[in-house]
Amino acid sequence: MFSTVPPSCSAAAEQPVSSGEQPILSRLVEIRNRLAALKKDRGNYYRPNDIVSLYNDLRKQVKHLQGVRASEHHDDDVFKNRADAVLDECFQLFSLFYLALGKNKEIPATYVQLVTIKQNFELMNDTGVYTDDDLEPFKVRLREIRQLVDAEVAREDEDEDQGEPKPEVLLVSRRLRQCEKEIALLEETTRVIADALMPVYEDLVRIRRRLTALSFLPHDSAIAEARELQKRLIEIDDMRVDDRFVDPDNGAVAEGQTQVVGLLEECFDRLHDLMAEGSTVPKDMMPLYERLMEIRVQLEKLLLTSRWTLRETDLWSYQVQLQDIDGMRRNGQFKDTNGEPAPQQAQAALNFLLHKCYNLVYKLLSSSEPVAETLMPVHNQLRTLRRCLLEVKKYGGPLSARDLYPYQMKLSSIDNLRTDGKFLDDEGHIPEGQGVVMSLLNECYDLMYELMAAEVDE
Repeated sequence: MFSTVPPSCSAAAEQPVSSGEQPILSRLVEIRNRLAALKKDRGNYYRPNDIVSLYNDLRKQVKHLQGVRASEHHDDDVFKNRADAVLDECFQLFSLFYLALGKNKEIPATYVQLVTIKQNFELMNDTGVYTDDDLEPFKVRLREIRQLVDAEVAREDEDEDQGEPKPEVLLVSRRLRQCEKEIALLEETTRVIADALMPVYEDLVRIRRRLTALSFLPHDSAIAEARELQKRLIEIDDMRVDDRFVDPDNGAVAEGQTQVVGLLEECFDRLHDLMAEGSTVPKDMMPLYERLMEIRVQLEKLLLTSRWTLRETDLWSYQVQLQDIDGMRRNGQFKDTNGEPAPQQAQAALNFLLHKCYNLVYKLLSSSEPVAETLMPVHNQLRTLRRCLLEVKKYGGPLSARDLYPYQMKLSSIDNLRTDGKFLDDEGHIPEGQGVVMSLLNECYDLMYELMAAEVDE
């Protein structure tokens, strides 16, 4: 089998590409370049037939690669070369295209989400700064993907003509297992902390994150809040009895001392560095810091405007940039120009920004609606109309027929876009997301009928 671990995440050395794999690699590069060209075309909507045709070609190349690897005895998960890196890029791009087409419930669409989830987990593991609440959204999404994968595997088992499992099912299943294993390890770390000690641990996590955020500010601006955090840390430290946290109910030493005391000491260290030096990102690492800040600002803007401006494939450039930056770390640390680890405060700031960016990418992926981009204008208009009608219902009071007329006209104009009960694209095809859009349309009609029933005579 082939590796599904991106170069930045794998410790294994990259192997050369054999003569048997070279034609496959060349075709994979062609597919990736074709996808990149489609991604850049903002003048036209993506055509599902084009994407699916390329995807079927990719599946053929994967089967060829499996055969070559088996014949060359390189079919283990550890072996990887440039073909694996290009293949991973192709699957991430296809995953974004499937989201753009509204095919959110299909297996390929989940691949890039799993990549981003794993990147978040790795940074959580490196920093050790997280709570169960941070893990919960990822846990829910992994359960949803597990249901999708299990359902697809069950369908393949029932299909006697299927033969070998689909490549995307194998890839996503492996990614999913990796994520499930990592979240189990992360949960185990917090599970050993006693319930009586959990509020203290969560408070320390909040303080640790705030100290990192303060390191971005000028020293004079950060010092006042830093002193307030110092008071809180001293209060927490004073809760210890003989250097140990105890259960207030029975006075016994509470479980989880290592995690909580370690985090407390780390907060004091960060506080000392902040109060003594302020922002400590070295000059030679400022370009990296500024690059991460720029990515963060761009992603936050997308989060605000994603409903109207985001094509899911736009996230690819951010994925590539973040993976490149992630690949600069060695053993979880950024190194300076001399190859030495950057100061702790700088490490914390850079890792915080990297994690923040990965988290923003995940939020953007998670907010993707199962609606094709050709149907998004209608979807967005209906969402806006529904919001207006809800506001009118809540605050408008009794309305006359004249007051309701503009909303009726807008709803009617949207409904008239349907052909035989379906919303079609420019080529007469039925795009994904009919159920979602029809549900919004029906909800708007229900709201309109309620308002009309309560209308008053002029």
